[in-house]
Amino acid sequence: MVIPVTRRNDFAKLAAPSIAEPVMVDKFTECHVTPSDVAARMVGYLGRQGDYLTLEPSAGTGQLSKALLAAGHSKFELVQVERHIKLAGSLAAFGTVQNRCFLEYAAEIAGKVEFPRIIMNPPFSDVRKHVAAAVSLLGRHGHAEPATLVALVPITFERGDAETLETLPADTFATAKVYTKIIRIRR
Repeated sequence: MVIPVTRRNDFAKLAAPSIAEPVMVDKFTECHVTPSDVAARMVGYLGRQGDYLTLEPSAGTGQLSKALLAAGHSKFELVQVERHIKLAGSLAAFGTVQNRCFLEYAAEIAGKVEFPRIIMNPPFSDVRKHVAAAVSLLGRHGHAEPATLVALVPITFERGDAETLETLPADTFATAKVYTKIIRIRR
């Protein structure tokens, strides 16, 4: 049995699939990617979304920014600070990006800008400096609700005005070998 086959040339060309390029981060950046489920819970601890100017210091790969947007926060109210040039370049889709050291940025704008919402996973080696710099920017910015900072920090981090919301499992940051917790500071 013979089946005649006709050649067709009118098929549309298929677009080549695009594969996201993996983000390569030097270990000295201390970029420890926040797991998506942890980021979502951190956003929940911030409180309801609204027209709150929100800061993500040391934004890294943008996991916290993605969680903010997924929860309904506006990218037009989000300021991300990241000093690693490649990481900063990939953050523009989520909000405003400041490609610089967060500690320098905070020192420059202290007293000029208030953020009613701050969410962060700071470098663990300088966690005290980064949290203190973030707290210096925390303010109500005209809102009635308290300004809120939520941070993922090493379990050893202590600060009098910080409440521990949860202690994370030991394997949350297996490569960092640091036990962590989520804290909240309100003003």
